Order: sequence, then C-alpha cells, then structure tokens
Amino acid sequence: MSSVSFIGSGGMARSIAARAVAGGNSVELVGRDVAKATDLATDLATDLATGPGGGATVGTFGTVPAGDIVVLAVPYTSAVAVVTQYGDALAGKIIIDISNTFNADATGLVTPDGTSGAQEIAKAAPASAHVVKAFNTVFGHVLAKGRPLDVLFAGDDARAKADVSTFIESLGLRPLDVGGLEMAHWLEGVGLLLMGLARHGAGTFDVALGVDVLG
Repeated sequence: MSSVSFIGSGGMARSIAARAVAGGNSVELVGRDVAKATDLATDLATDLATGPGGGATVGTFGTVPAGDIVVLAVPYTSAVAVVTQYGDALAGKIIIDISNTFNADATGLVTPDGTSGAQEIAKAAPASAHVVKAFNTVFGHVLAKGRPLDVLFAGDDARAKADVSTFIESLGLRPLDVGGLEMAHWLEGVGLLLMGLARHGAGTFDVALGVDVLG
C-alpha cells in the first residue's frame, strides 16, 4: 500500500482519502485550516470504523509531507502558489495534480494551448519531484459512491506513474495511462467535456466516463 498526503480538505480530498483509507493506505491530511483537516480525519475514522482502514493523521501545512505521494487537492487558481510555497519540502515526492482548469462558467480552459495546469505545477515543483495528472476526469461525489471507475492519468516518469497506478488500484479503481505530461492538457479538456455532458447530454452530474476494450 502507499503512503499518501493530501494538501487540501475539500470534497475531492474527502472522496479520494476515504477510498485511500479503506484501501489500507497510510493517509495524512494537510490544510491551512487545521480544524477542517482535523474534522475530516475524524469523519474518516468514524465512517470507516468497521472497515479495514485505520483513519488518517493530520500534518502541518508547509512542512515536508509524510507521504511519498502528495495529492494536490486545491483549486488550480492556488495550486502553483501552494507548490511554490512548499518548495524543497516536495523534493523527491510524486505530486498528483487533480485540478481542472476551466473558466468560471466551465465553457473553456484558462490555460493556453500547448500547456496545462499540471505542466505549470511541474515548473514550480523541485526538479526531483514528479507530477502526475489524475482524477480530474471523475466527479468527487461519484467517487464517493464507491463504485469501480476508470481514472485517466498522465506523467513523464515511468516509476512515478507505476506508483500512482498502484495507488489508484488500491482505491478499487482502474488506472488508464494516456501518456506523457503533455497529455494533461487534453485530460483537462476531458474534464471540461464531462461538465458539458453532465449539463446537456446526460442531464445529471451522477455520470462517469469509462473505456471499453473491445476484443
């Protein structure tokens, strides 16, 4: 199992962390609002008291995360600033960027063509850290339903991607590698596509994208 730190304690952090604890991973929750992170840790311990998970610890914002994998669970508008503030505290870590980069009404991306939020985060991270884009194509409330889902991910480092793939599998999800970190731009586009699908074709946000392999 993996050792995972979550920076941020919003809905996506809650959904992924709950599945991580249930999957037997070592989980640390970190946020500027210590009370909110502590409340989330308490909720996870209560919700999973009868399951295989052992709850989560609470870390200190800005210090070296305990986890080898760091889930950056903050909005893209603050993600680069958070990574910059952490600086060398993220050296050697695998950073999972789960952010989406749509504009306020989710009709377009705020990142220009040829780049992505994940690539901008990678520029701000220490050279020894490895950024992997993942989870941005799944709604948090759908993750919380506990169903098996597909998680698309992208990154440049093979070892980091293998570790992230193992982590995703521990959540009861299917990891699907889409290529190098340059593909994060298109994953962020898929996140935008999912919003459009939920609003129009599906008519519900209780929807997920999946891949069928045809024999």
